Formats: sequence, structure tokens, C-alpha cells
Amino acid sequence: MRHLRRVDGVLARLIDECGPFTPRTPGDPYEALIRSIMFQQLAGAAASAILGRLLGLYGSNERYPTPAELLATTDEQFRAAGVSRQKAGYLRDLAKHVEDGRLDLNGLADGDDAEVIERLTAVRGVGVWTAQMFLMFQLGRLDVLPVGDLGVRRGMQVAYGLDDTPSPAEATAIGEPWAPYRSVGAWYMWRAADIRTPGT
Repeated sequence: MRHLRRVDGVLARLIDECGPFTPRTPGDPYEALIRSIMFQQLAGAAASAILGRLLGLYGSNERYPTPAELLATTDEQFRAAGVSRQKAGYLRDLAKHVEDGRLDLNGLADGDDAEVIERLTAVRGVGVWTAQMFLMFQLGRLDVLPVGDLGVRRGMQVAYGLDDTPSPAEATAIGEPWAPYRSVGAWYMWRAADIRTPGT
């Protein structure tokens, strides 16, 4: 907080408005990746409903399937749960990577940010944004700035009074002084987008 206040007056005001940074408690990394895949390109309520039906295939909407269970799930079962063919393929690819050891979720914490992104994006359906969210919320990395995230860039537009949403390159420049705590700065940009709308 001291660093961010010192380097950026806009962030100092946001810290006063929003209060201290409150990181999310990390959950199971495998479950987090399943949720990330399921929530892609869907409204939250719809994605939650489909995820609940998917988990119901395995006996409980509180227990996530093992990789072996996911791989044994048929196209018909996925379809009945509302999972698209594309997402079923993504889930199977995740399960294969975990099952055969290509993706060691417990070992990811040992890699630097670039290594983690490279390992995660080898899974179909896991892009850079998902990998960055994993770094921030699962591994607690403090210096990730997801400039591909529209919410972060809209927050910058609001917080800095910009006429337009900044481009990823412009957002990178805005966030550069926040290093080595750019994840925290991004969190405040999400808060800025929540508490104001552009033009107000």
C-alpha cells in the first residue's frame, strides 16, 4: 500500500475509497481451471447452472470429477449437462494433461510467471488471461498486470478520467510504476470499474 500510494496519486485515492487490498483465498488449482473453462463466454448465472449439472453427473455438485472421470464422460453426458462440444474438448484436454503428468499443478508454484503461463496455455481452452488469473488468485503472484482484461482497462478509464478505454499497450504504461505490485493495482482497477461508470 505504501509503495502504490507513493508512486500513483490516483491509486492513493482509490485505496482510501475502497479500503485495503483483500486477496482471494486460493482453492484447488485443478477445480479452478475447470471453473475457468466452464465460465468462458457465459454469463455467471448460466455458467454456474451448467457447472452444477456437470458436477451432478459425478454424484454431487460439491465434488469435482477426477481427471479419469472426466475422460470417461461421454459426449452425450456432456451435452445433457449443457456443456458444449468445444468445452467438453477443453475439459478432456485438461484431464489428459493432468493425468499423464504433462501439467503438474502442484509444481507450478516453483516456476516463474512466464513458465506458469507457458505450461497452462499448453492446455486447449486455457489462454493467457486464464493463466494470469491463475497466477494472481491461485499462486498469489503480486506483479501480474492482465492488460487483456477489459475490466482492468475500463477501471483505468474511470480512475484516470480517460476519454476512451486504454489499449493494452497504454494500460501497460499506466501500470508500469506499480511494479512489483501490479496485481494489487489491477485489483483496484476492478474496484474502480465497480464503483463508477465512465462519464460519471
